[in-house]
Formats: sequence, structure tokens, C-alpha cells
Amino acid sequence: MKKMTLILMFTHLICVSQHSKIENFKITILSTMLSDTHVGEWGFSALIEADGQKVLFDTGSREKTVIQNANELNINLDHIDNVFLSHNHKDHTGGLISLKKEFPNSFSKAHIGEGIFYSRPNSNGTSHYILNNKNSLESLGVKFITHINPSQIMKGLWTTGQIPRKYDEKNWSELGKIIDLNGKLVEDTIPEDQSLFFDTEKGIVLVSGCGHAGLINTINYIKNIIPNRPIYKIIGGFHLLNLKQNKLKWTAKKMKEFGVKYFVGAHCTGLNSTYSIRNFMNLSSKNALVGSVGTYITEEGIFPGYMQ
Repeated sequence: MKKMTLILMFTHLICVSQHSKIENFKITILSTMLSDTHVGEWGFSALIEADGQKVLFDTGSREKTVIQNANELNINLDHIDNVFLSHNHKDHTGGLISLKKEFPNSFSKAHIGEGIFYSRPNSNGTSHYILNNKNSLESLGVKFITHINPSQIMKGLWTTGQIPRKYDEKNWSELGKIIDLNGKLVEDTIPEDQSLFFDTEKGIVLVSGCGHAGLINTINYIKNIIPNRPIYKIIGGFHLLNLKQNKLKWTAKKMKEFGVKYFVGAHCTGLNSTYSIRNFMNLSSKNALVGSVGTYITEEGIFPGYMQ
């Protein structure tokens, strides 16, 4: 049995190593706190366009935020089959029902990490937005596709699946509880947390929702999935707000080791934390900045809009 397991793992890594590189891409933030003329909120969403393919990464918090911002940015969300949910929290899943109703021809496939539907009791009983709305979403035509291991969700676009926690980053509230597969009440480490990544000629691009598994854990895992490639550009939420300077310095040092050249910190990354990362990595304001609604990145660089 052990021999068979090793063979399966090795075969999986071979398949991942034979990956396609994305030539043209654009990642546009549709939900985050910072904004100028658009709607800001405590949430995250981004549209990923890659070689003619589109996937919506997370859906923001409020029902209409992503819809309104996309409309103002002249972004068409119709006929986008795939939506990627980084984890269970409402600030990343709250817009999905409205999006599916507004665009019935879109979002039929929802890519989720194993654990997103685990029961999470709180003081009021069991309260869990995505679990409570699972049946409603399925009745609207949403099919949930669960990932544990790295998987190619579209040509050249990969999910990490569940991320090993090699480093003690603990980017989650240690107060939450979850009922595991054995029926035990344990600490909620957000086990389903997953990120999306793809390779390009210059290196790997990473998109994160909150990075509850840890930013360095995430990029370290991706480095193992696709060896000998720099983690070139990263964008999203990384839950670095209120992190002490020594931890931020360590994070920046590891990012530099992994080859990061561009960093867009949105959502829960924190303004001061993003600026600290920029300073520790000796990056310019054109290469490392706080992401706002409408900020987008391409193979050419970062385009911040009015909020720079």
C-alpha cells in the first residue's frame, strides 16, 4: 500500500511538472477595502483572464459589490463558467448567490478546497454562510468541485488544494472551532484554504484570498509543485495586518528568496504591513503597493489606478 501511495504521488508530480505556461494575463481586483470612485468593502474578489480564459477568484462580501464594480469598470462577467473560492468566510463568498442570479450563464463550476463545508459551531449554534447557502446555490445550477491536491482547473491555471503548514505562520483566528471528519470539536485552522497560481515565461503568478495557510507556506508549496521556477508576482489578501515587524521582516526575506519581484497587498494584508514588506524587500512603489478596486496586473507590470 505504501509503495502504491508513493507511485501515485510521484505520478501526480510528473503531471504537474508537464505544465503549460500562460502567455497573456490580466488580474483585476473587484472587491477590497481601498477604493477611489468604486465600492470598497472588507472582502476580496478578482477576475483572472489568462490566454482567453476567465475565472472569478472569490466573490466579495456584500451581495452587489462585485456586480457594481465590474459594471463600472466595464468588465463583462457573463459566460464565465468557473468561480474559485479560496475559503469559507463570507467576505469571500457573500456575493456568489447574487452573481449567479445576475449572470445565470456563468459560475456553474465552483472550485472549493476540502473542508469548506465542515460544520463551524459558534455561540449561536452552527452558523456558516457558504454551508447554509449550499442547497440554494446548487438549485441555481452551481456545481461544487472539491480539491485536496494541486489540480489544473483550466488550462495552465492551478489550485494548490490544501496547503501543508510547514512554517508556524498561523494566519487565522485561534478562537474559531470546527467539527472535523471524526466528529471532534477542534481549532479551526481554515483547512480548506487554497490559492490559485500559473506559470509564465518570467515566473509563477500567485493569487491569494486571505492566505490563511500562510503566505510563505503557500509559495513554498508551489515551489515544490513546480520546481526551479521563481514565484514572480503575487496579488491578493495575505492576512499580514497587525503582524509584528520581526515577522514581516522574516516574511519579506523568504519572499525575496523565492524570487518575488511584484507584490500587490489587498484586503487583509494591511497598509502598513504592505509598506513594511516593500521596504524590507527594497522594492519600488511601482513593484509593491496596496491594491485597490480596479488595480490590475499583467505580464507588463502593475496598474494601480488613482490609488497608488
